[in-house]
This record gives sequence, structure tokens and C-alpha cells, in this order.
Amino acid sequence: MRSIWNGSISFGLVTIPVKTYSATDRGSSVSFVRIHEKDGAPIQYRKVCELDGEEVPNEEVGKGYQPPGDDTVVPITDEDLSRLPMPTAKTLSILSFVDPAEIDPLQFDKAYYLGPNGAGAAKPYALLREALEHHEKVAIGKVAMRGRESLAMLRAHDGALVMHALLWPDQIRSAEGIAPEDVRIRANEMQLAETLMDSLGELDPAELHDDYREAVEELVATKLAGGTPAAADVSAAPGAQVIDLTTALEKSVRAARGGTLDEGAEGDASVTPLRGRGTARGKTAAKKSAGGGKTGGKGGAAETTAGGRSAGGKATAGKAGGTRSNARTGNGGSSAAGKTASGRGGTGGTGRTAARKQTGAKRTSKSTAS
Repeated sequence: MRSIWNGSISFGLVTIPVKTYSATDRGSSVSFVRIHEKDGAPIQYRKVCELDGEEVPNEEVGKGYQPPGDDTVVPITDEDLSRLPMPTAKTLSILSFVDPAEIDPLQFDKAYYLGPNGAGAAKPYALLREALEHHEKVAIGKVAMRGRESLAMLRAHDGALVMHALLWPDQIRSAEGIAPEDVRIRANEMQLAETLMDSLGELDPAELHDDYREAVEELVATKLAGGTPAAADVSAAPGAQVIDLTTALEKSVRAARGGTLDEGAEGDASVTPLRGRGTARGKTAAKKSAGGGKTGGKGGAAETTAGGRSAGGKATAGKAGGTRSNARTGNGGSSAAGKTASGRGGTGGTGRTAARKQTGAKRTSKSTAS
């Protein structure tokens, strides 16, 4: 791995010479070249002077700075930049140590590995790495690389020091006006969302790969071989037409646990809220529940429906979901009703109905016979 920058880490009175290596490789991502569609030839980009229209060779290309809101361009030479006071030109100066949670991920820019530069740098390098790990902190400092100064964060990772270039705070835009306001989330919806999160399981990084890149490589190989690229099979894509958010969450939970979505439904999945639907079903479930009739009210009835249905007929998930819902909302009625509805499952009501029909049929038969 080739070093791209040599400098040092300033840690109090300790100086650690380091070499910098790029920690990421974006060369494997898909990239295209622009071509002339008429003959397939690549299109070249030339540097042309706007004043005389002549092409400018690389050795005559310099730097300039254009102040915001001004058309004037001020020429800047490398000599001008070398005279600027920049103590971080060859040194990453550590300013403080903070908890990792204090750094907003929006500030992360590019990542670099730092390695010790020389035998004398091995011990202070290892000391800083072990101190960061043991203290569970990250170091914040400033460094100048490639002609500009930026914030930097140091952390220990896989036995090495990693430096993350950070954006300055004024480079992060505000999210004001983007997020929706005054959205009410029901307890059963939160419960189902958490159940879905738990059902998806853990992520194995070894299984992650770029499907789009593989498809492009296969497409190119087919064209080079003179074949005709096959059309994408979109029939295998799960497309379930759902009618409200709760149903969408329930179907997602079943699919995450190994079930399938409705195979007969067509079209892309969408959410269409229906007013009163959850409350009506909640009342029915509350009547069937032993403790949920008048205790939970309308809100408790809606949560009861979610507690019973989110498990897909499994009492265990219903109990877990009911416990989380009770902890968040303080609604004891909804938790008890959720457990009761989930414990009975979806078949209990059907069994009782069938038994009543059978009993009624016997009574009718006896009456006819007499």
C-alpha cells in the first residue's frame, strides 16, 4: 500500500511520525466513460481558455480564488500559499478527546489509515492507540492535507489508528423544514416496528456485495461475447398491495420470519391510511379479551389489536411486544390485552364459533325430530 502523506501526530509534548494510507477503495464501483453514440469513440475533455479559446496545457494551469458574489478572479501561486501561517501543514495537532457519540456522522468525509513512520515511532504510536481503546475516546484535531486544513478524528480500529477527515460545522446544512411535523405514532405501530427490527436479525458484512456492479459486468461480458442481454426478471420481486401502515408492518414481520407476502396481490407496495379501521378492530379484540373491555378505552383497544396480530399467531412475540408497549406508554390495559389476544391466537375464535354452530345444529335436529 502506497503512502499518500507523511507527517506527524502532535500529542501534547509527544510527536509521533506517521505515514498516511487511503483506507477506502472506490475503484471497484461502477463508472462509465462518455462516448460519441454515432461511432462509439470516447469523448475528450480539453482545458480551454475562455478569453482566447485556445487549449491550455497542464503546465500552464494555475490556481485562482473568486470571492463569493464577485466576478473577479485573484491569481494564487504556490509561493503565496507557502507563506501562509499553517502550523498543521505537516502535523495533526490533537485538540481534545471526546466520546465518539459526540461526533455527528454527517461530518465524516474520507478515512485514512495511519502507520508509524520509523522504528522510534512504534512505541508512542501503540501508546496512543491503546489509550484511545482503553479510555473509549476519540481524538479531535486539525490537519492540513493537499493544500487545505480540515478537522480530523483519530480512533483505534483493528490494531491501527484511523484518521477521519471531518467537515467543518458550518459545512453541515440544517434539516429545518425537511421532517414532517405533528405526526401521531400509535403504540401498536411502534411495537410492530420494533418487532420488525428484531426479526431482521444481525448483519453479516461478508454477505454484502454490489449487485448492480455484478449485473453491469455480466452485461458487458454478454455484449463482448456477441450475445443479447436478458431482460431483468421483475416477477420475483415481492409486490404486496397493503391498505394501511399496520398491515404493512405485520406483513413485513411475517416475511422477515420466513413467511411470504400475499402472492395474489399485484403492484408496488403502498400505504393508504384508513380512519377508524384500527379503532373498530381494536374494540372487537377488546371485547374478546378478558381484561381489555373497558380498561384500555379506544386507545387501549387499538394497541390490543396490534399486540395480538403482530406476532402472527405466536404468543411469545405478542408478550414481548406488549411488554415494550406497556413500558413506553404506561398503559397497563393495552399490555394485558395484547398478551391475552396473542395467547389465544387467530384460531381460538374460529374454534369457538365452529363449536357453537355444531351445538346449534344438534339442538335444531332434536327439535325437528320431536
